[in-house]
Amino acid sequence: MSRICELTGKGRQVGHNVSHANNKTKRTFLPNLQNVTLISDSLGKGVKLRVSTHGLRSVEHVGGLDNWLLKTSDDRLSLRARRLKRDIAKKQQAAAA
Repeated sequence: MSRICELTGKGRQVGHNVSHANNKTKRTFLPNLQNVTLISDSLGKGVKLRVSTHGLRSVEHVGGLDNWLLKTSDDRLSLRARRLKRDIAKKQQAAAA
């Protein structure tokens, strides 16, 4: 399972541990991923996603999962999130018509 946020696309970063003698060794910085269930208002059900804490705060700031997905471009989203975005858009179009 890759360590990538399904909503923001945030992944691991590479850097150095630096000792007191200024020796540098490679290390990785992993995102703080959490398994969460986010509620979709349009679909009326919960969706389990693996999201970074930064992404979770962003979703809450925008006003929920539906608003976040419709606002975000497809290239940042995972395959599951893109399918969810498509389903939400279909539901909203059906409700508007």
